[in-house]
Amino acid sequence: MIHADDSLLVLNKPPGLLAVPGRGADKQDCLSRRVQSLYPDALIVHRLDMATSGLMLMGRGIAMQRALSQLFERREVYKRYLAVVDGRLQPAPEPGGWGLIDLPIAVDWPRRPLRIIDAASGKPSQTRWRSVAFDEAARSTRVELEPVTGRSHQLRVHLQALGHPILGDVLYACEAVQALSPRLLLHACALRLVHPATGVLLSVESPPDF
Repeated sequence: MIHADDSLLVLNKPPGLLAVPGRGADKQDCLSRRVQSLYPDALIVHRLDMATSGLMLMGRGIAMQRALSQLFERREVYKRYLAVVDGRLQPAPEPGGWGLIDLPIAVDWPRRPLRIIDAASGKPSQTRWRSVAFDEAARSTRVELEPVTGRSHQLRVHLQALGHPILGDVLYACEAVQALSPRLLLHACALRLVHPATGVLLSVESPPDF
């Protein structure tokens, strides 16, 4: 638990834990149920992939869940992620080193739940990115990511499309890159929003453990 008040919770999800229950008896253990055992009124507002770690919001009660969901829909929740990708990702030439990936994403129906870049049927998808540091020994780059849209697997698919998949990504990286880390090196490290109940800016950070 990172933050708790009468209206909302901010949690730090570990990698390998579902955000919500899945199908089957073996997929019932999840973050939402663990939290609801302590806060019965806590409701999911958004999700992280099972393999992704980091910050998640839950609203306490239906009214707060709705208010927080509307903030996400209006893109009024700032989110930042940190990832480690394969190879040297050169800094973007734009001011501040922030680049924009603007590639539409669609469901890869024959291989669901995978996603693909699809100019014909994909939904508009945008990710801001910035190279932070290159590790010469590991031949990998630490990258900051700010999703503008919120498609499933968006950050993973966009980085793969750049030719720099995330280390440990069993869905979108080749076996050699998968083997470079026992987990997906993607972490939701910052959230910022105006608290719907108080009107005060709520800013939370959680550094990754990689």
